[in-house]
Amino acid sequence: MKKIVIFLIIFLSVSGVYATPIDMEYNDGVYHIVLSGDKIKKKIEFVSSSNLITNKEAHNSGQSQLTINTGFFDPKNQQTISYIVNDYQTVEDPIFNKNFMLNPALRKNMKAILNRTEFRIVDCDSKLKYEIAQHYSKVDFLCSIKTSAQGGPQLLPNLRLEEEFFIVKDDEGNIIRESASVLHKTPRTLIGIKTKTNGEQDIHIFIVTNENPMTIYEARDLCASYGLDSAMAFDGGSSTSLDYKNIHVVSTQESGDTGRALKSFMIIKK
Repeated sequence: MKKIVIFLIIFLSVSGVYATPIDMEYNDGVYHIVLSGDKIKKKIEFVSSSNLITNKEAHNSGQSQLTINTGFFDPKNQQTISYIVNDYQTVEDPIFNKNFMLNPALRKNMKAILNRTEFRIVDCDSKLKYEIAQHYSKVDFLCSIKTSAQGGPQLLPNLRLEEEFFIVKDDEGNIIRESASVLHKTPRTLIGIKTKTNGEQDIHIFIVTNENPMTIYEARDLCASYGLDSAMAFDGGSSTSLDYKNIHVVSTQESGDTGRALKSFMIIKK
C-alpha cells in the first residue's frame, strides 16, 4: 500500500510540473487552440532557423509540444522580413535583408512595413504578460520583451491594412496593391489575446486550413466572434502550419506532404 501511495504522489507531482494547459478543437476547417495559465508563459518561445526548415522539423528539433509558423520571410535568400526576439535578444532583423531593404517598391513605405504588428511576451519584474502591438511601440517602464514574433496585419481592436502596407489605395480609394493575399480566401495562421474577468490572459490560436480559407476580413470576424481583446495574423497561405501531438497540418493537405520550408516559429517547450 505504501508503494502505491508513494507512486501516486510522485505521479501527481510530475503531472503537475509537466502538464501544460493546451486545449484544441477542430470545426469546419479551423483548428482553435487555447493556451491558459501562467505556467505556459515560461514555455513559449519564438525561434528562427538560419536555413529554412519545415514546421515539423522545428517541432522535433525544439522538442516542442506545439509548433506553428510565424513571421514573413524571403524564400529566395532565406532571410527574414519580420523581427524575431528570443531570450531578450533580437535574433532576426529585416534591416539586414538587403534584397528587402533595397526593393524600390518597398523603400518609400519601409517605416510602415518595419512597424508591423508583433506578438510579445513581456517580462515586468519577473511577471510575464502577453501583448500585441506595433514593433515601434514601447513596453511599460521596467518591462522588457522576453520573446516576440512580428507578422501582421493587426486584426483587433482595429484592422490595420493600409497602416501596415498590406494594401495601397489610389486617390479615388481604389485598391491598387495587395500583400499577403489579404483580400483573397487563403489558409491563415492567427493569434489573439483574451483577458478574463480575473485579469488572467489566454492565448487563442486559429489555424485556418484550405478546407475553409478566409479573407483577412473573415479572419478578423472569426477572432471577434470569440471576444478577443486583440488579435493579429502571422504569415499564411502556403506557410500555414501546425504540429501538435499526432496532428500535422500544412496548407496543401496532400498525403505525405511535410509542408513549406519556413524561417520562424512559435514553439511551446515540453
